[in-house]
Amino acid sequence: MASLLEMKEIFRNADAVCFDVDSTVIREEGIDELAKFCGVGDAVAEMTRRAMGGTVTFKAALTARLGLIRPSYEQVQKLISDNPPQLTPGIRELVSRLHQRGVQVFLVSGGFQSIVEHVASQLNIPAANVFANRLKFYFNGEYAGFDETQPTAESGGKGKVITHLKEQFHFKKVVMIGDGATDMEACPPADCFIGFGGNVIRKQVKEKAKWYITHFDELLKELEER
Repeated sequence: MASLLEMKEIFRNADAVCFDVDSTVIREEGIDELAKFCGVGDAVAEMTRRAMGGTVTFKAALTARLGLIRPSYEQVQKLISDNPPQLTPGIRELVSRLHQRGVQVFLVSGGFQSIVEHVASQLNIPAANVFANRLKFYFNGEYAGFDETQPTAESGGKGKVITHLKEQFHFKKVVMIGDGATDMEACPPADCFIGFGGNVIRKQVKEKAKWYITHFDELLKELEER
């Protein structure tokens, strides 16, 4: 297991940095916001808490939550326009600095493609660097399920994305940053996991992560020291 000093060295020399999105890059949980918007907020928030704690499989939790919400295409678009995701303080500067250093930045999320792509555009991250779940709709815009073939639809999916990125781009050092159990379990294949507690602290992650931060300024400082 890498020491904290070794992890900091990996971060400073990373070819690619993968960020979770909900409660990491943005302040809220996208699925909870969508649930509130569709009038089933409390029930879905409780399911999210259980999923983030790692007590149920991600796919089972996602299926159950979406079965309650059943969002239409119109509702998803209206949520993005009326209540756009709020970026976490410091993330814009951190992503910009990583880009300046020639580091590839990816968003790897159990959230929804349409919302995550909106976030990516604010951070100058190309849509091709977004890995997220895809909602499906019927021709009339009604909810028709989600694409279960996406790796991010399953527990362990973020690790599969990182393995794919390493194979495709031959990255030597990949860092995963996130707040939840699904982020932590992506290391390995990620070379380093940084737990993030700036929006919400997940007890399991805080206790197990060797490197745990509560503000992105801490990572900016690491980059400035070189």
